[in-house]
Amino acid sequence: MATSSIAYTASVTTTERRDTLAADLLRLARAKTGLTQAQLAGRAGVAQSLISAYENGHRQPTLPSLQRLLAAADLELRTRLEPPDRQSAAATEWEATRPRHERERWADEQRRRTTK
Repeated sequence: MATSSIAYTASVTTTERRDTLAADLLRLARAKTGLTQAQLAGRAGVAQSLISAYENGHRQPTLPSLQRLLAAADLELRTRLEPPDRQSAAATEWEATRPRHERERWADEQRRRTTK
């Protein structure tokens, strides 16, 4: 089966961002392919509880494991290294100054956009 691609841009400059990157990618992959955790787990030959643990940040997959899971969703992980985007860093810093309820509202909006 041919693999598909989805665009996901992340600036991994903080520990918090690194801790959610795999979870974000797995959720986005499932949303774009319409797979449930159980379906992805079945395709990948792992327990559904492992997918849940990754998506909820309780565990972190190794890079080869993440690649295998994405391949099970007929997706391929591609990485491109670039100099930091200063505007993105400034936006992240500004966002950190916003009240928690605003940050949560923005995060919810981003999740809704990625599941459409």
